[in-house]
Amino acid sequence: MGMLGLLVGVLAGMARLAFDVPQFASVQAAWHAALMVCAFFGTVISLERAVALARGWAYLAPASAGAGGLALLSGLPLSVAQAMFVAAAAVLVLGSVKVMQRQFALFTATLCVGASCWLLGTLAWIVDGAIQTAVPWWLAFLVITIAGERLELTRFLPVRAASAPLFMLVTGVVVAGAVTSLWWVQSGLMIFSAGLLALAMWLLRYDIARHNARQKGLTRYIALCLLSGYVWLSIGAVIGLNGGFVLSHPWRDAGLHAIALGFVFAMVFGHAPIIFPAISRVRIPYHPVFYLPLLMLHISLAVRVLGGGGDGAGLRQLGALTNAVALLLFIVTMVASIVRGRDQGKGQGRK
Repeated sequence: MGMLGLLVGVLAGMARLAFDVPQFASVQAAWHAALMVCAFFGTVISLERAVALARGWAYLAPASAGAGGLALLSGLPLSVAQAMFVAAAAVLVLGSVKVMQRQFALFTATLCVGASCWLLGTLAWIVDGAIQTAVPWWLAFLVITIAGERLELTRFLPVRAASAPLFMLVTGVVVAGAVTSLWWVQSGLMIFSAGLLALAMWLLRYDIARHNARQKGLTRYIALCLLSGYVWLSIGAVIGLNGGFVLSHPWRDAGLHAIALGFVFAMVFGHAPIIFPAISRVRIPYHPVFYLPLLMLHISLAVRVLGGGGDGAGLRQLGALTNAVALLLFIVTMVASIVRGRDQGKGQGRK
């Protein structure tokens, strides 16, 4: 269900840029963000949390998120999909609280904050009736969740006194910006963007990826995915500080996708070889070909961002089309690696 949300979400996004896509996807153009954030990432993130909790009720979150995507695709009343997304987010919040009770730490509290952003954003969408009201909250859900997962790994680095207080401060600014945007849109989005920029600087400064980039193989690949994502988070935040997150702004597409594609999907590319095996119990052996979809993602996103203003519709379309190809190439690469891992396992078994 999550992958279906991704597929239709990508096609719906292309429909928004005047591509000729199948009708089942074009009619979902207005729900592109909901399909990508709630139906896809909501399913994947809550599934990961459910596996970690190892409790049957926790799987209600990914099941509800995926069902919400199906409700959108099947043409059921919007309220049905919204209710499913609210249920998924609420269960994820509960699961995050349970994780925090097991191990109270800054990173577990951060994961709880991230899940709460998903819930609050979806509720804001229901109350206001405009999906753009949820966008800062949904971005905060993704960004803060990723930051919380990265924060966990800083435990392996020497303790820096300023690290934790700064992290709490910048995360608080991100949430404060999302809250403010409910009443004062432009001011809230400026605060939100400032928080994102500060968080990007924190990640570049304190994340272990800076050290792992000197390593080899999979460790280096993951580190470069992360560092490149932090750069895109910075670029998106700078665009936002210049008004790029406002609904009618010509740079809105560039700003939002610098974060949603450049940052979030770079994190997906980097973490997939670790998270997918943990969830699905399959091996994904590393191969240098992993860099191909990552490189295509960054180049295509740069083209899309360059077409963000003025008469750049052609560049935006070219960039968006190549974005989709990069995601497809990534999936194909992962599947091929899984097959290769199974073949290697069978060969070792025969030996």
